[in-house]
Amino acid sequence: MESVPEMKRTRFHRMNFEAEILTAPCNNSELYMIPTMRSLTAEEYVQAFKSFLDHSTEHQCMEQFINKEMPKILASLGNGKSTINVLGVGSGTGEQDLKMIKIMQAQHPGVLINNEVIEPNPQHAASYKALINKSTDLQNVSFIWHQITSTEYEQQVKEKNAPKKFDFIHMIQMLYRVDDITNTIKFFHSCLDQNGKLLIIILSGSSGWASIWKKYRHCLPLTDSGHYITSDDIKDILDGMEVEYQVYDFPSGWDITKCFIEGDMTGGHMMDFLTGTKNFMGTAPLDLKKRLQEALCQPECSHKKDGSIIFSNDLSMIVVKS
Repeated sequence: MESVPEMKRTRFHRMNFEAEILTAPCNNSELYMIPTMRSLTAEEYVQAFKSFLDHSTEHQCMEQFINKEMPKILASLGNGKSTINVLGVGSGTGEQDLKMIKIMQAQHPGVLINNEVIEPNPQHAASYKALINKSTDLQNVSFIWHQITSTEYEQQVKEKNAPKKFDFIHMIQMLYRVDDITNTIKFFHSCLDQNGKLLIIILSGSSGWASIWKKYRHCLPLTDSGHYITSDDIKDILDGMEVEYQVYDFPSGWDITKCFIEGDMTGGHMMDFLTGTKNFMGTAPLDLKKRLQEALCQPECSHKKDGSIIFSNDLSMIVVKS
């Protein structure tokens, strides 16, 4: 397989992006302050992420995969055991988790499902718990919560030297924020029980994101602290591990039309999500904003449909055997 360039962003720890920038207006009459660029906080990320979900088909894409492929994938779990152990790594607000649990219930009637959740964002965890409270069909399902990062969970397991085995582990759109992607995948794969399965959902190597990250990386600010990875990188890692896996590709789109409307609040939140930057449209240099907007319109990134600009958000669902 052709080697994929390393997609990890270099961090400039000594550069202070919080510093105030003072400049003089053209008449030198007084100094004024320009807002500086900074990364999103956890709370700000939640708002930016919601603007993305509200205008994309990402969850619909996942639902299509879950309904079409997951019954077959989950049918062989457990090998007749009375309990199926499940671990969600970075489960977010839990919508996809509960959809998969309901399929497990249908495939394994009467079996107990022990569902453990790793989710560090308190707002997401609270939304997940609220969703559970609204559900009426979660009989025989128990929940254990770990409000920590995947790295912290791994450290705890290794310190206790008592790793728990799981029949099914899923990592949905979360590997962009871990420090060591390869070792994270290796660790959670090692947590699989015999005949267990690991599901990784990640952006496709043919998505618009891949083009932005590879070809137009110079259009992104240094305040974006995530790792630029796609399914191509994950497949390289799995090939190196010499494990068996299968890839399912599903199309998904993101309507970014409002990102080009000056002063549009929703468009601003979407640009914050895309760049990982608070108030990108209000704080980024004009030339950077222009370069990014031009890159977003390139045919390898997006297409026009009924007057809207649809960014390619295609996903790859990768199922790895134990």
